[in-house]
Amino acid sequence: MAGTGQRSPSYAVVAMKASKTVPSKTEAPRTRIVLIASLTSSLTNFRRELIKDLVKAGFDVDAMAPDHDPIVEKELDTLGVRFIRIPMSRAGLNPFVDLVTLAALVRHFLKERPAAILPYTMKPIIYGGIAARLCSVPHRFFLVTGLGHMFAVEPDESAVRRSLRSMCVGLYRCAMKKARAVFVYNEADLADIRERRLVDDPSIVSTVPGSGVDLDYYHASTPPLKPTVFLLIARLLRDKGIPEYVAAARTIRARHPDAVFQLLGHYDPNPTAISEGEVAGWVQEGVVQYLGTTRDVRPYLAACSVFVLPSYYREGIPRSILEAMATGRAIITTDLPGCRQTVDPGVNGVLIEPRSVSSLVEAMEGFIEKRSAIAAMGRASRRMAEERFDVRLVNRLLLARMQIDDKATTACTDDSQHQPSGGAAAQATK
Repeated sequence: MAGTGQRSPSYAVVAMKASKTVPSKTEAPRTRIVLIASLTSSLTNFRRELIKDLVKAGFDVDAMAPDHDPIVEKELDTLGVRFIRIPMSRAGLNPFVDLVTLAALVRHFLKERPAAILPYTMKPIIYGGIAARLCSVPHRFFLVTGLGHMFAVEPDESAVRRSLRSMCVGLYRCAMKKARAVFVYNEADLADIRERRLVDDPSIVSTVPGSGVDLDYYHASTPPLKPTVFLLIARLLRDKGIPEYVAAARTIRARHPDAVFQLLGHYDPNPTAISEGEVAGWVQEGVVQYLGTTRDVRPYLAACSVFVLPSYYREGIPRSILEAMATGRAIITTDLPGCRQTVDPGVNGVLIEPRSVSSLVEAMEGFIEKRSAIAAMGRASRRMAEERFDVRLVNRLLLARMQIDDKATTACTDDSQHQPSGGAAAQATK
């Protein structure tokens, strides 16, 4: 079992089956872990298999997120997971709203006394980590799925942006102080965390190959070749390369009018969001087909020839690309950290220059003019997904680093009964 050196506690056996009943006086206490997300749907879309493994390992799992989603909440209940809604403005900058988030997390941790937390994305990491320190939660794990647009250094960026980044650095340091383990998806985020000293012990940071993808859920299929259908799935943000995708589609359709360009994804409150009016204009022009949003991307992936994500957002490893790879699709994406990890150039796809419409045009036209590459590269994508990005492999790495046995018998219980000494504020400043 992988360890974390001297920082790791001893671990005791938990031999209880997952249930919602209260343990009797003769039973060992169950260990509670709290997952914290900024989007409720991500709990089952991205973390379903991890949650199942945690429940199997004998944990009581709480899942916390801000939005009400009856379908997700029902699925979590079926898995034996308790869902708790928390107030959170995912993209807002109002500190008073964020203090409400922090207070809600503190109340839950004081009431339930969890043994561990595992937050992911910026606000859950920052406020989940700070709340856990205030409440002396002993095992604090952090899943950095991507540092996001705030850590992407732009040319000629404003003083406000630089100030916001400095503030985020300070908050990350406070949240992840004395963390047990921190997981990142790519080497650029690993380097940033170390260079900006977001953790006090760099040895606790390790890379994992993204969120992984369920290869049983995403089946390989034969891509259609005529017409050539390009598909981009992403939140509707400029940083995802959507304006470049539309501009490239406009150029290509002038020469190849049968080519199809599709866009799937939801509108977002992020500062770089694309408006509904812009999308409506593109559709009216006939440049792209907007497919709206969906809970199940599989039919849309099966209907496309090539998957495109020309993102210059600060990605971890894009889950949408992993799903396309598992479906057996050739990939066009940018030669940037996170994205480049998914492509062996010329084998399963093409890497393009970020923000370059001409580079994107060249890559897409290459598939139109040589359709045989679509199927060949699609098969290579599926093989790569099986070898590198299988969710079972990813979860084994996570659980080993967290020192949770994948045979479902051990969990971090020695410190789960830890009682804070000196008060919560004193514990948080150590």
